[in-house]
Amino acid sequence: MKRMFIRSQMTVLLALAAAVCQLPLVQAQAPQGKPVTIRGKIAAVEKGALKVTTAAGDVMVKFADNVRIGGVEAAKLSDIGAGSYVGATAVKQTDGTLKALEVHIFPESSRGTGEGHRPWDLQPGSTMTNANVEKVEQVPVEKAQGQLLTLKYKDGEQKILVPPGTPIVKNVAGDPSLLKPGVGVYIAAVRGEDGTLTATRITAGVGGTMPPM
Repeated sequence: MKRMFIRSQMTVLLALAAAVCQLPLVQAQAPQGKPVTIRGKIAAVEKGALKVTTAAGDVMVKFADNVRIGGVEAAKLSDIGAGSYVGATAVKQTDGTLKALEVHIFPESSRGTGEGHRPWDLQPGSTMTNANVEKVEQVPVEKAQGQLLTLKYKDGEQKILVPPGTPIVKNVAGDPSLLKPGVGVYIAAVRGEDGTLTATRITAGVGGTMPPM
């Protein structure tokens, strides 16, 4: 009887251990749904949700306590040099060259983030290139000096013209304290089957900067 009791106790303990081991997997599960992008300004902050004013109107976006939050603050074109790791949104011009709509500078700790060249949704026909700056050249752009960036990534390279006045920002650390009414945000989210929007990543402007991505 004693042996059977011990065996029964061991079975219960093993079952409990298995259940505990599975808990982190459930908690860490990413929200499911169709990927969407939200750009706008925070209108209100509620518990676990943001009301964001976008070009199409106000939307509610839920977020978990552990959602990734980053910041962007204003930077200058002169902050970009050979060896910088950047992300550049651009559109193709009539001559086939790429013209930047915005450039964001990653910290060295984020080198390799999203590396490559792909379509983007800032405006029709736009692209995003995350890559290392191989070369920076001063070139005339509409009677002013701009920069021609040669961006190199694993499978190729792109040359992107950055005219004067192009929004330039740098990525900085962020936390929930950035999420306040009036703050500009760029939110990567998913839309569930019931229409609910849930953020997977939030980028907030620092010092009045509007995330230009």
